[in-house]
Amino acid sequence: MLVSLSKRLNGISLRINRITMAFACLFLVLMVAMICLQVIARYGFASPPAWTEEMARYAMVWVGLLGASASFHENFDPSLSKIPETFPRWLRLATALVRAIAVLVFLTPILWYCFFGPGANFTRGFLSRNTTMVAETIPMPLIFVAISVPIFIVVTLFHGLARTFSTLAELPIRTDLNDKSTPHETD
Repeated sequence: MLVSLSKRLNGISLRINRITMAFACLFLVLMVAMICLQVIARYGFASPPAWTEEMARYAMVWVGLLGASASFHENFDPSLSKIPETFPRWLRLATALVRAIAVLVFLTPILWYCFFGPGANFTRGFLSRNTTMVAETIPMPLIFVAISVPIFIVVTLFHGLARTFSTLAELPIRTDLNDKSTPHETD
């Protein structure tokens, strides 16, 4: 049952990562396009539109957060050391537990304050405050930028859950939808 659940979570995590990467690439293209437009307008016409810098900045926020969650999924996140598969199972389980706790300790408070402000007041939460704020040069509510933070957190927490279950079930973390192998099939 643990193996089946782990495979299912790992497959969902992989699909979420593909979607995340697609949107990250889209925002990267948007960011580069806005920067190029600004450079051309500034040096070619001596009159850059003010909104290009702001759009590039907002696209950069999305690229950074979506890229960070994809990096976590691909196991490119910073770590003190990588535990080889040849190490004892108890050590791999202990490091998986420490990693899961560290991710929870770091991300859970941020997720909480996305929705609730001081005194658990919803109207003072990060997202609630950004629903009424508007960008300086573009008539766009900043909630469209702020929503990237809880999306990043939820996606990263799900990737962490899938990775933890993979470690518990002793399955390799899949990075390809076509990879159906398990440790038992390769023996």
